[in-house]
Amino acid sequence: MENELYFKRQIELLGKESQASLYSKRVLIVGCGGLGCSVAIAIGSSGIGHLDLIDFDEVSAHNLHRQIAFNIDNIGKNKSLVLKEFLLSRSPFTKVNNYPISLADFSYNDKKYDLIIDATDNLETRVFIDRLAKKHNTLWIYGTVEAFHGQVCFFENNSFEDIFQISEHKVKGIAAPMVMQIASLEANLAIRYLSGLPIKKDYLYYCCFDNYGEYSIQKFALPK
Repeated sequence: MENELYFKRQIELLGKESQASLYSKRVLIVGCGGLGCSVAIAIGSSGIGHLDLIDFDEVSAHNLHRQIAFNIDNIGKNKSLVLKEFLLSRSPFTKVNNYPISLADFSYNDKKYDLIIDATDNLETRVFIDRLAKKHNTLWIYGTVEAFHGQVCFFENNSFEDIFQISEHKVKGIAAPMVMQIASLEANLAIRYLSGLPIKKDYLYYCCFDNYGEYSIQKFALPK
């Protein structure tokens, strides 16, 4: 299958020059669970040239309902490896590397990324991502989901640690469609940014269903 045919609808949206520019981009996705699966599928199918995946964890049955790249046969296998194989089978145009280790053990210094995307499930790792991104002058996208609500922010200047109270809060439950919705927002911001389209930076999106089933999106400019 020719590259131009595969990306036909996106080329109609972005134009050939912008689409071609995506092939030079390098993206790091930290976490290959619910958010990571959906984000990686969207990014990996958009024409990004190089995608690196980090996750030391294994596929488990109780997560399959929201980790859409995995199936029952993948249980016990490393998430980053299974996700890599899935992406390559779906789009051969993106180079994908997987790292079955923690972010702390990842050798970042010999690599350069155009964007980092957070798909983790704990605040401490996001603090680490923010510090790493600031150190290497790289922008990053934060995303989180719990129950029927979630948050996304494209960080440029603000400090994650200054905005959010860091605790050991554990998620009690997650609606799978909300995971895909938050991942979709992360991926849309990423593709717009990487293709040169304008986006709001240091701007928090809070998406939720209330107790009456009404959906809303609240938007907040982060304090400078």
